[in-house]
Amino acid sequence: MIRNLERMYVSALTGTGAAVGGAAAAPGVGTGIALALSAGEVLSSLELSALFALSIAEVHGVGIDEIERRRTIVMGIMLGGSGSATITKVAERTGQHWGRQVVAKVPLETLRQINKILGKNFITKYGTKQGIIVLGRVAPFGIGALIGGGANAAMDTLAVKASRRAFGPPPPSWP
Repeated sequence: MIRNLERMYVSALTGTGAAVGGAAAAPGVGTGIALALSAGEVLSSLELSALFALSIAEVHGVGIDEIERRRTIVMGIMLGGSGSATITKVAERTGQHWGRQVVAKVPLETLRQINKILGKNFITKYGTKQGIIVLGRVAPFGIGALIGGGANAAMDTLAVKASRRAFGPPPPSWP
């Protein structure tokens, strides 16, 4: 199940990045339309990334009811290694696979502190990366398709690796 979620996540976002980048190469599509499509793709990738992170948590049997815990899981996975480092540094007791510990053991006030730090990092790091990718997608002659698909594939692969670090090996059975 986890491997299927990972494959679907990476292939969906790689495909949409390439499609939006390819749209800039189509005759009659101006830079403004290509930028608008790219901005829409950024929002859909955020939504799909959140769905991916919470789906992985669910498969691992980690039900997340509180919004602060959801934010921590989603931002921690989307930020990759820097998100994991921030969580383990601030929470001080999460260990190697922090995904379960964040939900089970970390107090809500500590999670709020973690989310403040992650939120700032998320806006600067993720926003900067997406801004560069958006500009790359509007490149003409199909170059934007390569940039959009390749950049999305790279970022999504990092999120998959971060989810593996967050939750560890797959559970022996799915609850």
